[in-house]
Parts: sequence; C-alpha cells; structure tokens
Amino acid sequence: METQMIPESQKSRRIEQAVEISAQMFLKQGIDAVKMTDIADACGVGVATLYRYFGTKTSITIAAMTHLWSDLKHRYDQVFETDAFKKQSGIKRLNDLMRMYLVLFDSHGDFMRLVGEFDLMLQSENVPKDALRDYEQSIINFYPYIEAAYLAGLRDGTVRGDIDFKLFYLTYGHSMLELCKKLLRGELLPSDDFSSAKDELTMLADIGISFLRKEQEGT
Repeated sequence: METQMIPESQKSRRIEQAVEISAQMFLKQGIDAVKMTDIADACGVGVATLYRYFGTKTSITIAAMTHLWSDLKHRYDQVFETDAFKKQSGIKRLNDLMRMYLVLFDSHGDFMRLVGEFDLMLQSENVPKDALRDYEQSIINFYPYIEAAYLAGLRDGTVRGDIDFKLFYLTYGHSMLELCKKLLRGELLPSDDFSSAKDELTMLADIGISFLRKEQEGT
C-alpha cells in the first residue's frame, strides 16, 4: 500500500511525471483511448493516487495539453526575437510568421490532431473557462510578433494601412487553425480529397499575404 505521507518534493515530481507521461500517451493513442488506469500503470503508481493528485481525467488532460503547448512554445518563441529576423521587411516577417501554421501542420501533425480532439472534449464536458487559464497562457501566441511585423511594414511601406489588422489576424488565425484540424481529422465525406492538404494551407497563407501587401505605385 502506498504511504499517504510523502515529501512535497516527491509528490510534485510524481505529478510532473504523470503529466509528462500522459501527454505522450495522448499524443500516441488519443485522449479517449487512454484510461486513468493506463496512466497509473505507466507511472508506476496506484490509480487512487492519480485521482488524489488530479481529481478527474479531465484535469490531467488539461495539464497534459498545457505541458505540450508550453514545450512547443519554448521551441519557437526565440526564433522571432533574433536580429536576423527583425532586420527583414515587414511583409517578409509577416510571411514567415503566417506560415508557422504550415510548420505546425507539417512537423507537429499528431499534436494538432490532438488539439482538435481536446477542443471536442472541452465542449462535450462543458469545461468552465476558469479551469483553462493556464492552458490558454501556454498556447503559442503569434499575435505580438505579427503585430510588430505589421507595424514594421507600415513604417517601411510594404503593407497596407487601410485595414482593421486585429480583425484580419483573428480571421486568418481561426481559418488556418480550423483548416489544419479538419485536414488532420481525415476524410469523412465521399467527396473529400485531402491529398493536397498542404497546398490548401499554402494557398490560404498566400491569400493572407496578398491581402496585406501594399501595392507599389505603377503596378
């Protein structure tokens, strides 16, 4: 029988380990396929201990998704802080940033597919927004970088200034994210053909960049 009294540091490490292990299990198998008993067995703890730490499977799932987003955010946040990136024209910076969704689709497809499943879980279980504050903070937020690039483009004359830029960002981000999730879920209808999935995403990015680019005089 596991002791009820363990050092706080050991408890924290167990919780951290459970989050990391469950995150990898969700990535490989999906959320629905993984049971609390599976996670407990993989962690080498009793399922009662796991429930004592997290309360519900929903709670450990939120913690696991927060962990996965934080890890991804750590990988990419520094890229857009380099001098080499900031020396580019505003429209070139926007082009690179807006195509990050293609990187997520191409290099992190399993994770993006999991995000789609997680969204459905949140809806079906009616998870309160207060329970998702840490999760929201962990998500990669491209907006500050994209806004800075847009302002740079206004200064160097490579982007147009007659638009509601925040509305554009929300429209583009929502469209790209939902298209990524749809393509990764797989074909459902008889008419579905996702063999050119990356081309669809590339075209959407091209449309967004074309919309932002300032037409040069005489063209």
